[in-house]
Amino acid sequence: MSNEVEFVDYSIHVKAEISNAVIAWLHEFGSEIKSQAQRNTKVNTGQLKGSWENVVDDTSYTATIGSPLENAIWEEYGTGQYAVNGDGRKTPWSYQDAKGNWHHTIGKKPQRALQKAFDKARPKAQKSLENKLKEME
Repeated sequence: MSNEVEFVDYSIHVKAEISNAVIAWLHEFGSEIKSQAQRNTKVNTGQLKGSWENVVDDTSYTATIGSPLENAIWEEYGTGQYAVNGDGRKTPWSYQDAKGNWHHTIGKKPQRALQKAFDKARPKAQKSLENKLKEME
């Protein structure tokens, strides 16, 4: 009878399975947050609502949800006296729109579509990731 013990290293396979589960989860909840942000976005022209994107980087395990439109920043954080961090312009201003009409404003109130989407999805997302990783045991 032999006392030899054979060790088989499955760590590469285990790491790959964990990686695949996390990447799938990032796609799932990145898309959920993106969809919720679209639902939260007020519609004027519909341009912002349709511009939300979800990009997953498989190598850094990150999901980036956002919009390439400048207006997304203004809608999310507000402008002027309404700016979320209080760093907006403190005095009223006037501007001319594309049709040549003049408008007077003290700023734009933040809508926080993306933050609200993240806050709504967060508890479910955390529980989902925990469950995915527990299923691997």
